[in-house]
Amino acid sequence: MKCGRTALSLLLSVSLVACGGGGSSAPPTVGGGGGTPTPTPPPSSACGVRAQQDFADSVLNEWYLFPDLLAPANPALFGDLQSYLDARVAPARAQSRDRFFTFATSIAEENALINSGSSAGFGIRVFYDTAARRVFVQEAFENASGFAAGLDRGAEITAIGTSSANLQSVTSLFISGGTQAVVNALGPSTAGTTRVLRFTQPGGAVIERSITKTDFPLDPLSDRYGALILNDGAKRVGYINLRTFIIADAANQLRAAYGQFAAQGVTELIIDLRYNGGGLVDVADVMGDLMGQGRVGQVWSRTVLRASKANENETRTFRAEANAIAPTKVAVITTGASASASELVTNGLIPYLGNNMALVGANSFGKPVGQFGFDLPACDLRVRAVTFQTVNANNQGEYYTGLASVVPNTCRAGDDTTRPFGDPREASIAAALDFLAGRACTPITSGGTDSVAGGLTEGQRARQGLDLPEREPLQPLRPTPAQRELPGLF
Repeated sequence: MKCGRTALSLLLSVSLVACGGGGSSAPPTVGGGGGTPTPTPPPSSACGVRAQQDFADSVLNEWYLFPDLLAPANPALFGDLQSYLDARVAPARAQSRDRFFTFATSIAEENALINSGSSAGFGIRVFYDTAARRVFVQEAFENASGFAAGLDRGAEITAIGTSSANLQSVTSLFISGGTQAVVNALGPSTAGTTRVLRFTQPGGAVIERSITKTDFPLDPLSDRYGALILNDGAKRVGYINLRTFIIADAANQLRAAYGQFAAQGVTELIIDLRYNGGGLVDVADVMGDLMGQGRVGQVWSRTVLRASKANENETRTFRAEANAIAPTKVAVITTGASASASELVTNGLIPYLGNNMALVGANSFGKPVGQFGFDLPACDLRVRAVTFQTVNANNQGEYYTGLASVVPNTCRAGDDTTRPFGDPREASIAAALDFLAGRACTPITSGGTDSVAGGLTEGQRARQGLDLPEREPLQPLRPTPAQRELPGLF
């Protein structure tokens, strides 16, 4: 049964979703069409670990993109399905071709995320300094409790507790249990969970607040900075900051944003995907279409499966969109947290823009592969298994080490949390404007710390393109579906 590109609907954070399995309903699709891959069902309808392992084996043995990189594993040695999956795909992980992209999740939780576009939490993206063990807010959702309490981009969380009487410093949490101690202190992602946070705002104010986690909308484009028109001298530049592709409504929000650009005659773009871990492939396709004026019918991307499933391969061409523009120059801002759909969109533009595009900021994650979802409904189990690779119109798709290896131009810049998104003075946005204007920039490299930065503030170092301490998303060992798609979400 052919799955078809139209059913390849989810390009998840460091993961991609498409078709259901197990002889039951498929994961939700956007745009309809396509069939459902049906692996051999497990020998028992029970939901024990062994039955789940048998189901996973049937999926991997038939569909896994790298069949030669599957390892044998004794099911009896594993007490949960995820550990078993990790063991089976370990050879592919060792080659950086499956970096925890194959996983087990809940059907109900994942569907709820896609359909409702909401999550429970403080509504902040939390990253930590890997060397100094400090915790910072990189981004805040406007309609969530964290933002209302004063948490926003650049704030540093210094202490966490269930009350003011038992606050623990972030430093002591790192010492006692590493990143997971901080994750545990922040509490579960359930509405009604309350924590007292002490934090320092970018201006220096120290605040201590009791904040309760609530359900909040994961708005893909912020009302503050999601779509702006920046002035660089006499030139107008379109700036778009897409938080995630995972929410279906992102497609309509993108249409509205590009409509603004079309109305203003904008042809040069800054696409800010610096924390965007992925989402719906249908949304990625719409974003491509919105930059495809004059290219309808030409190849946007190709989906390539293992040799035994070659009949499932499919080519996606540009489709007509009323608000489409024909960009002449594009700068894409990424970091190591930019993955999947973010990389698909960037890679898809290379054949059409060539030297008129650049990767700005830092190298992306490196995930040119995606997953189908296979369902065992009676157990609320969905197995996400790496099953395909995406390539662009030039059949380029080998960017396992990140997009810096394939994008024609790169410009290194810091992620300057002392400035808000959309500010032309923010380090990565300033570097993007420099590229668009033909001004010189420093290429992205893999290494080193500059030795001339003594005495400079973090913002000054970022704006001068100097290396900053590396920040990684704070992530639970077993993230929720929303945390998989938006790394660092709490």
